Amino acid sequence: MKVMRLLSSLKHDESERGIFHLGRALVKNDHTSIIVSSADEDNELVIRLKRDGNNYHQLYMNKKSWLSLLQVAALRRLIEKYNPDIIHVHSRTPAWILHLALRRARVKRMPKLISTMYGFYPINKYSQALLDVDTIITVSDSVTNYLKKGLRREELEPKVIKRIYRGIDTRRYPYRHNPSVYWLRHTFAEYPELEHKKWLVFPTIIGNEYGQEWLIDILGNLQEQFPNIHVIIMDEDYRDGDVAHEDFRQRTNTLGLAERITYVGSKRNDMREWLSAANIVMALANEPESIGINALQAIHLGTPVIGWDQAAFSEILQPLYPQGLVKKYNAKALCKSVRNQLESVTRPEITTQFTMREMIEETLAVYQGLYDLSLAEEQTAADVLAEKRIKKSLKPTIQPFDKPSDRLVHKEPIKPIVLSKKKTVDKDKPTPATKTLEPKPIEAKKSLLKHADSLVTKDKNLEE
Repeated sequence: MKVMRLLSSLKHDESERGIFHLGRALVKNDHTSIIVSSADEDNELVIRLKRDGNNYHQLYMNKKSWLSLLQVAALRRLIEKYNPDIIHVHSRTPAWILHLALRRARVKRMPKLISTMYGFYPINKYSQALLDVDTIITVSDSVTNYLKKGLRREELEPKVIKRIYRGIDTRRYPYRHNPSVYWLRHTFAEYPELEHKKWLVFPTIIGNEYGQEWLIDILGNLQEQFPNIHVIIMDEDYRDGDVAHEDFRQRTNTLGLAERITYVGSKRNDMREWLSAANIVMALANEPESIGINALQAIHLGTPVIGWDQAAFSEILQPLYPQGLVKKYNAKALCKSVRNQLESVTRPEITTQFTMREMIEETLAVYQGLYDLSLAEEQTAADVLAEKRIKKSLKPTIQPFDKPSDRLVHKEPIKPIVLSKKKTVDKDKPTPATKTLEPKPIEAKKSLLKHADSLVTKDKNLEE
C-alpha cells in the first residue's frame, strides 16, 4: 500500500498530527510512505522523516497563498510517479491543489482520498476541498458534531466521518516525569522569581481566544491566601502591535499583578519539563478547543489540569480527571477549583487512553479499509469487463430476423383449385399454360358457384 500525505508545513509535528509516528508505522508494516510539504530539505524535521524511511518531497503549499496553485503540475507528476493508493490531506490549501492535480492525472487507479479536520473550520467554499473526499477524520466528538450540523445546514450530502483522537507518545511523556536537576538549576538561574513558588502554567500564547484574562481573576482572588502563587505564560514578554497582549500587560500592571507573572517565550523545546514541573496547568480557552493537546500532555505526565467544561477539554478531563472541570465561564467556580487543588493535591491517575499507539492503529485501519475497498472495486470492474468480452465472443454469426413472423418455418403455398372445360387433349400439341386464380376466399367461392350453374345449364340443353 502506498500512502501519500500532503501538509502545508511541518511545524505541528507529532504533538498534533503524529506525522513521524505514522510514517514509521507505515514503513515498519512494509508500506510506502510519501510526505509532501513546504519544509526545506535540510530542515531538522525533514531529516528525521528521511531517517525513518519516508520519501519526502518539497512543494510550496503554504496556507491561503495563491502561489501554492503553481504547484498543481508538480504534484500531478508526483502522483503519476508513485501512483499512490491513499492520499491524506491535512489542511485546506493542499486539498485544493490535490483536486486540481487529479483532474488530468494519468494513473492506473484513482487513489482514495482522506482529509483530517483539526478544528472548527467554517463550512464554506474554501473548506469544500476537505469535504470532497472518501473519508473525513475528525479529532474530537465536538468537531464531528460541528461538521454534521454544518453539512445539514448547507444541505450537503452526508460524508463518511471517523473520529480519531490525537494521541500522546507515552515514552516521551511518561507518567510522573520529573525535570532534571540541571534543567531546574538553569531555569532558576534564568528566572529567579520562580524559585519556591506554586506554578500555574498557561501553556499557550496570549490572544483574544485563549482566555488569559481569567488569570487576573485567579491572582486577584487568591494572592492573599497563597502568597507564593505565580503564573507562567508560554509567550514573549512583549509583542509589537498586538492589542490583546498590550491590554493584558496594562491590566496586570494597573492591578499590581505584573510581578506574579513570568513570560518564558513560545518557541521552546522543553514544554514537557514545564508541564511536569507545574502545580496546575490552566486550560482556559474562550472558544471551544478542538484538540487540547497541552492539557492531554499534562494529564499523561500526571499534572493536574483545570479547564472549562466544553469541547475537547470536556472530552479529555471527563474520563481522566473530572475534578479539573469548571462550569463554563464562571470566575468564582474557577478560583474555587484552583484553591482546592493548591490546598490538597490530587493528581490524575495513569491512563492508557488518548495514546499515540491507539491513534496510529485507528488511522492505519482507515487506510487499510479504503485500500481493500479500492481493490474490490477494481476486481468488480475487471469482472464486468470480462463478462462483456465473453458475451461479445459468443454472439451468433447469422444476423437475427427483423420481424417475429420471419422466424416461422417457410412452407410451400397451397395451389388454388382450377376448374376448366373438358377438352380433348391432343398429345402432339403442347398444352397451353393454365391461368391460375388468386386464392381470394369470398370472390373465389362466388366464381365457383357461377361456373357450376353454367355447367348444369349446358347439360340440360344437351339432354333436350
